[in-house]
This record gives sequence, structure tokens and C-alpha cells, in this order.
Amino acid sequence: MSPLRRLLLALCLPAMLLPPAVPFPAPSTDWAACRDLSQRLSRLLGTMKESHRVLHGVHLGGEEDSEGDCAPRIRCSDACDPSTLDMNNTHCLQRILQGLQHYRAVLGSDIFASRPQPELKAVLEGLLGLVQVPVHSCQPPPTPPTASWARPLLQHDALERLRSFTAVMSRVFTHSASAR
Repeated sequence: MSPLRRLLLALCLPAMLLPPAVPFPAPSTDWAACRDLSQRLSRLLGTMKESHRVLHGVHLGGEEDSEGDCAPRIRCSDACDPSTLDMNNTHCLQRILQGLQHYRAVLGSDIFASRPQPELKAVLEGLLGLVQVPVHSCQPPPTPPTASWARPLLQHDALERLRSFTAVMSRVFTHSASAR
């Protein structure tokens, strides 16, 4: 064996025997706990009564589009379908985290000043603590103070959107918890 080959082998052999270096351990999401909390959130939302009966079945449209990519909805392009989740769930979890942050802000806004939702906020905080994925900050434009006459309608709309978001999020967590 040539001296050059021996030198290369001597230099490379220790590196080949070491386990691959992981610069930062990837945080792990507790899928079962996320599933349980998302189901609890869904149950809470299902038991909520409308503050005004006339609002039942009312849907506002168009406003969510003004938020662009910050919109708190899970789209087909967010890779939250079961086949994609099994391979890579990062993008889906990022979208879920953005939605959770959005709804936490909405529940803490002046829209819910007269009708606070401590149970919903507590479950959202629990989910925010469990979803472990780096997310790019997305700041929708600030909203002006809400007139008191509009609050019941905006509360209804926010809760309807949160119900829809929670339904999809719960399916994601249920699938991922059972797949592990």
C-alpha cells in the first residue's frame, strides 16, 4: 500500500467510523397530545351557543383573502394529506402553527372583549406549546378597533372559521398519531 493511500486511509477512517453529526436535534411533535387537544377544541366549539340566534347560518366572505398567505386556513398546497404527512409534515405543521397563532390573537382581540373565551384560549395555548416546528412569522395587517355593533357578527365569523380550521387540523393530528 502506498504511503499516500495509507495517509488518506488514516485521515478518513476515524471520520467514517463516527456517527453522522446532527447539528441541531429536530424538535418532535407529540402527535397523540395534539390529537387529544384538537378533539377537545372541536368539542368545545361544538357546544358553543350563538350569542344571537339570527347569526346561525350567516357567512361572511372575502375578508380572509386580504390576509394572503397569512390566511388561517389549510390549503391543498400545504401538504396536509395523509400520503404527504407520512413523508414530510413540516409545511403542514407550519400552516397549523400559523393558524393557531392567528386564532389566539383573534380570541385575545377586542372582538371578544365582551365575550372572552378562556377555555378556547387555553386549548390553543396547549396546542401552540406542542406543535414543534420552526415557522416563518406572518403578520397580517393590523385591524382597526371594532365597533360594538359588529362584534357579534365578527365573533360568529371567527368561531365558524376556527371550527373549519379545527376540523382539518384534527384530521391531521389523528392521522399522524395513529401512524406512529
